[in-house]
Amino acid sequence: MFDLDVLLPDFLSILDAVPLTLMMAVTIFLFSTLVGGLFALVEYRRIPLLHPLVIVYKVAFKGVPMVVMIFLAYYGLPPALHFSASLIGIDYNGHSMPNWVIVIVALTACVAAFQAEVIKGALNSFDHGQSEAAQSLGYSNFQLFRRVLFPQVIIAAIPDLANSFMVIMKALSLAFAIEVVDIFAQAQLTAALNYYYLEAFLVAVVFYMTIAWVITKVADRLEAALRIRT
Repeated sequence: MFDLDVLLPDFLSILDAVPLTLMMAVTIFLFSTLVGGLFALVEYRRIPLLHPLVIVYKVAFKGVPMVVMIFLAYYGLPPALHFSASLIGIDYNGHSMPNWVIVIVALTACVAAFQAEVIKGALNSFDHGQSEAAQSLGYSNFQLFRRVLFPQVIIAAIPDLANSFMVIMKALSLAFAIEVVDIFAQAQLTAALNYYYLEAFLVAVVFYMTIAWVITKVADRLEAALRIRT
């Protein structure tokens, strides 16, 4: 029923998918946090014209299942890029784009809507009295942001951002729908070859739990270090 002898081969096989999985997860996290941060600032400042567009974007992309967005990007992004390139006289075959790039684009678009809420919540937790005090001391807007606002906002956002990274890791299991092999997909392929499904998925669980533990520890240490500095 359970064969210990296949654990090591399964471990080595699934290990091959870890670098690509982490690369995609980190890339999605960075881009979605950047885009979400810009959206949160637009909402926080209530910038005319852009504010309602951000609201519509968040409602749309929080409601669309990620697997649907992956398929939309898979079938829609290559021809859209090909058409856009042809308008400026560039001969580009959008269908040559690697599938993992499509996954990054699709999941970044989805996760950015959630990251915007995380950062918006952190911004709303900031005490505006500190802004007034800093301005009375002659701080410029950039100095206020860099020395007062940003350090406190990032501390408030770190726990939720760490959770977002793990959400991205789990969402990447949907990438197998367009033949991108992450940890979960590699576990499926490995199990299909030797028919030891329980062992393969237990190894995958170990990888996910290890990554979650590392992310949690890094987030806790970063938050503690930033609290000391502020």
